[in-house]
Amino acid sequence: MSKKLYVVTNRKLIKNGSLEDKIKSSIKGGADAIILREKDLSEKELYEITIKILEYMDGNIPLIINESYKVGKISQTAGIHLSYESFMNFDKQYNKLLGVSIHSLEEGIAVENKGADYVIAGHIYNTSCKKGVPGRGITFLENICSVLTIPVIAIGGVNENNVKEVLKCGADGIAVMSSVMESENAEKVVYNLKNTINKMI
Repeated sequence: MSKKLYVVTNRKLIKNGSLEDKIKSSIKGGADAIILREKDLSEKELYEITIKILEYMDGNIPLIINESYKVGKISQTAGIHLSYESFMNFDKQYNKLLGVSIHSLEEGIAVENKGADYVIAGHIYNTSCKKGVPGRGITFLENICSVLTIPVIAIGGVNENNVKEVLKCGADGIAVMSSVMESENAEKVVYNLKNTINKMI
């Protein structure tokens, strides 16, 4: 099975260009999915930006909405991604991709038992997105990958230098945010990561 590369958005980290630029560059670079994570937007604003993104993505890769079931359902995105707390309280009927962020093995087991399609586990290494909070490390990831049967995507400080170590733990892919959003050449960052991943297959 091919290993996946998810790009998670955060327009507040963008120093050069726009959110649209970063998403288009990520697609060109070979991203397998985009998770739209713009937590400060109202549902109306999130819906409007989602529709715009879907138009230029044109179904090339999946678009997953962070936290908003309503926007995901109305705009018919490929899926939604929830925090652990949101997912454990989620009681809607939903037949598309449903991902969950986890920070412990116990959380992973709980969400798998409740029907999650995949998890994003982290953060693995120190990252600018979690300043002052140490990464949970490779052993944390190994434990999760050895127990869960649903796909495990690793996040947090993953880059070209450590992606091999991450995937050797059994992760089914990686998710990146700051390295792409902060980059002046997002396409190159994504391409290089994806190229490294593909060489391991």
